[in-house]
Amino acid sequence: MNIHEYQGREILRRHGLPVPPGQVADSVDRAVAVAKELGVPVMVKAQVLTGGRGKAGGVKFCATIEDVRTHAKAILGMEIKGHTVRKVLVTPAADIAAEFYLGMLVDRRSGRVLVMASAEGGVEIEQVAREKPEAIVRYEVDPRYGLLDHQALGLGLRLCAGDLKKARQLGAALQKLYAAFVAADASLAEINPFIFTPAGEGLAIDAKVNLDDNALFRHADYEELRDREAEDPAERAAREADLSFVKLHGDVGCLVNGAGLAMATMDLVKYYGGQPANFLDIGGSSNPEKVVNALRIILADREVKAILFNIFGGITRCDDVARGIIQATNQLDIRVPIVVRLTGTNEDQARQLLAKTQLVPAATMDEAVQKAISLAAAAA
Repeated sequence: MNIHEYQGREILRRHGLPVPPGQVADSVDRAVAVAKELGVPVMVKAQVLTGGRGKAGGVKFCATIEDVRTHAKAILGMEIKGHTVRKVLVTPAADIAAEFYLGMLVDRRSGRVLVMASAEGGVEIEQVAREKPEAIVRYEVDPRYGLLDHQALGLGLRLCAGDLKKARQLGAALQKLYAAFVAADASLAEINPFIFTPAGEGLAIDAKVNLDDNALFRHADYEELRDREAEDPAERAAREADLSFVKLHGDVGCLVNGAGLAMATMDLVKYYGGQPANFLDIGGSSNPEKVVNALRIILADREVKAILFNIFGGITRCDDVARGIIQATNQLDIRVPIVVRLTGTNEDQARQLLAKTQLVPAATMDEAVQKAISLAAAAA
């Protein structure tokens, strides 16, 4: 679950990080009022759930109130990577003497929180990784002890050797960021940049926090942080229908039961030269309503030229699944070919049911994938 910068700043502030004041505004007049309250100069920053705001003109320095009015008017309503800016953050501008990147994520290989930090702050960490990988400091935190004082200070000294005062501030910031990361059940937390002013004051002037969807049951208050207008409509519909869905950029729509089988299906589509349009796990149910919802989501993607059902029936009977698919397709106006591969319990009965429809049957996973790719190519 992605949240906006101003929301992430509040999470960091609650854990003691030195976050400058600021308020969010959804109108030019409100932005001007906030700027007057804070005093210029200020920064006006677009609040969208994507990166690249600065390059798109969504982050502006404002020396005067008139600048605030001009830039807020230009930024509100702006499109940045397909996201419409509906809010801006107005926050005091700071003099920058040095910039650092501080970030944390879950390392799936080790199962630990991975600290990533760099003296190359203010630059996208992906760019630093490509161009100067040696500039990134990495450290895995032992969850039994957390980020201890001497470890944090050591990281600070690696970032700015010879400046003990800054190293201590960076170490303290990393410890507080770790505390925020763990307490929030985050999957990612970044400060880019963490700056030092000419007077040597450390400030977290930007924040990016992604929350782990799997832990939302522990944080009832997080639901109000969700920006439904900014979410991808298909992913929102899938969440509301209790489906696991991730949109991709191909033309073969995939409906599969089981996350592992879904991943294997997408891999096979790629192997045979196709492009999967999505990851969609409908679970182990043959419930026609669930299949209808899944089909609606996939059919909303105009890039989809063929749909592939790949179902393994274990406890779930294949004939029940086939009836569910047939009932679902009868309820919708479907204008793309559908390939169905059903294997497992009662698969012969399922194939007999499918033989009476316009659905394209397949006996094996390879056959199903190749048929779906071929039909998608023919419809392109």
